Amino acid sequence: MMTGAMCRAARALVEISRQRLAVASSVDEADIEAFERKTGIPDDAAIGALQAALEHYGAVFIPEEGGNGAGVRLKFSRSVTKRLSMLEGEGGPAASDDVP
Repeated sequence: MMTGAMCRAARALVEISRQRLAVASSVDEADIEAFERKTGIPDDAAIGALQAALEHYGAVFIPEEGGNGAGVRLKFSRSVTKRLSMLEGEGGPAASDDVP
């Protein structure tokens, strides 16, 4: 289960604001702030929605394994993300074709 600290860390890694996360997850921005500051805990559905939104933006949540604690990391390194961004822009705009 994602903690408030993991939520805050994931947001920092994928570089999105609480406001943007609130829109993406349909969780109130005040609830996200309370969760990250450890002054409130949203219900399991809200935590799941937050985690799903953060994963969509490229965060990967690492479960706790034995003596190793749980954590969060980026799905792609910054260099891979930059290369993917450049590749997506090559070739001009996408258009429909006659192929069924």
